[in-house]
Amino acid sequence: MIGLILTWLVTAVSFLIIARLPFLGIEIDGFGKAAISAVVFGILNAILLPILTLFTLPFIIITLGLFFFILNAIIFGLAAALVPGFRLRYGFWSALLGSICLTIINSILLRIVAQIA
Repeated sequence: MIGLILTWLVTAVSFLIIARLPFLGIEIDGFGKAAISAVVFGILNAILLPILTLFTLPFIIITLGLFFFILNAIIFGLAAALVPGFRLRYGFWSALLGSICLTIINSILLRIVAQIA
């Protein structure tokens, strides 16, 4: 349970960090909205990603897995659409770049937290 809460907090901080990057076009109003966005993004990832993966398996195989970037961008965009105060200025491109940056920053922060804990 502690690991889940820690992952949620790290993801919320990652959302705040990517909102500060000027070239992405991602806007989040504050830590509360980032925390809600992290929960919504996690739930959408847990529910929709397996379903979307199943339906788009031929594209994933043809592109050697690169289509997962598109799936993550779709989930990122859905999270932005569902959470008020979480906006994508450039639409799909913000979602694509944001999901890539979120993955990188989240991985770095989780590795740092794992070494500390």
